[in-house]
Amino acid sequence: MKTTSFVHQLTARAALPRLSVGMAESVNIGFLGPLSGRVESWGLPGLNGCRIWEDGLNKAGGVLIGGRRYPIRIHSYDCGYDPERALEGAVELVQKHNVKLMLMLGGDTFAPVRDFLMRNKVLTSTLLPTDLSPDTPYLIAPSEAHPIQNVTGVAWLAENRPELKTVALCSQADLLGLPAQAVYRAAFKAADKQILQEVQYDPGSSDPAPVVDPMLESGADILCWCSSYAPMVHAMTEYAYAKGFRGQIISCTMDGYDRLVERTSVDFMEGVVFQFPDFDDPMLSEKAFFFNRPHKFFEEYSRRFPGSWSAVSWEYVAILDIWHSAVEKAGSVAPPSVLAAMKQLGHVTHAFGHAEWWGEDIFGISNALVGDWPVVTIREGKARIAEFKSIPAWLAEHSGLLKSEMETLGQLWHQRLESDAPGSEVSSRAVDG
Repeated sequence: MKTTSFVHQLTARAALPRLSVGMAESVNIGFLGPLSGRVESWGLPGLNGCRIWEDGLNKAGGVLIGGRRYPIRIHSYDCGYDPERALEGAVELVQKHNVKLMLMLGGDTFAPVRDFLMRNKVLTSTLLPTDLSPDTPYLIAPSEAHPIQNVTGVAWLAENRPELKTVALCSQADLLGLPAQAVYRAAFKAADKQILQEVQYDPGSSDPAPVVDPMLESGADILCWCSSYAPMVHAMTEYAYAKGFRGQIISCTMDGYDRLVERTSVDFMEGVVFQFPDFDDPMLSEKAFFFNRPHKFFEEYSRRFPGSWSAVSWEYVAILDIWHSAVEKAGSVAPPSVLAAMKQLGHVTHAFGHAEWWGEDIFGISNALVGDWPVVTIREGKARIAEFKSIPAWLAEHSGLLKSEMETLGQLWHQRLESDAPGSEVSSRAVDG
């Protein structure tokens, strides 16, 4: 057996370039989200996007920390949007893989892991700022300001379709749906629209009739699906079409809208308003973020994961970009240092431009990034950005109304902590291909 002296090993290591990737060492990131089941479209496509980012960064040499580059490794755990599985996953990712960043959807799956992750000082991201509280100092919402960004779609609709006066809205009764209902309430009231009907439904429900029928019977000009999950959005949209509704539809997301166009009609889907663009949109062509420009990311995603693009395909990647910049600025992956580096900037350029840290009035801590957000409409069967509108500008005028509606539905941070309700489990049901 051939042996090598310790001195020889040191000499060999010293001869390596300082910026080379650290051989067996890697910086580990956890992805704890719904990779299957009813909420899959808000988890799995996000992991797909992260794989593109991971591969690109590692091909470029990895993350630079203290003059040396380290490869990134993303470890995933499918919690299926189940609170108990989320806790199991969090423990495994932290204890087995020592992850330095935990990517999460949030909501019902964050509540059971909150104390464990904060006690272990794990820098954790959520797509739902309503998870934030003074008790979550290591929780950040730097990508999506859900559901706050939905005010932009309502404001745009009010400006461009002033003849629409009344609305009926619905939401699933869980920690993702209820805050969205509160935000849409506030947004429609701020736009001076009359809410004729509100329906809350079980998040495990798959029958659109009990939800949509009372909304149609109200005679409202606008049907709002709030932040319903993709399968229910499809079911309700098709049901409304079959029932003869030809008015305005607005929704947080419209994942797989091309299938809805096929199953209804181009005319029926014309003008539907939602909040998440395709990244081949012409209005994103001049923006530079992620590892590549948006349209290049969209092309690569579509090539590697055809037919799976959703609202979150890019959102976790946006978080990774911000984290990567903060790590290299701090020269460390230690959560306190990385978080400090993020905050020292005062503002951050997120996916759609300048953004600022916000949230203390509503969440008790300013760990959410808010800025401009796109309003998307369907035109001749294709999603297109109609306009970018400012979330901070809306909040400056209507934050009191928003806080009031959040309080009414028990969604302020102290109310959620006092109730300590994990929310309802979501059963598995995929959108048919």
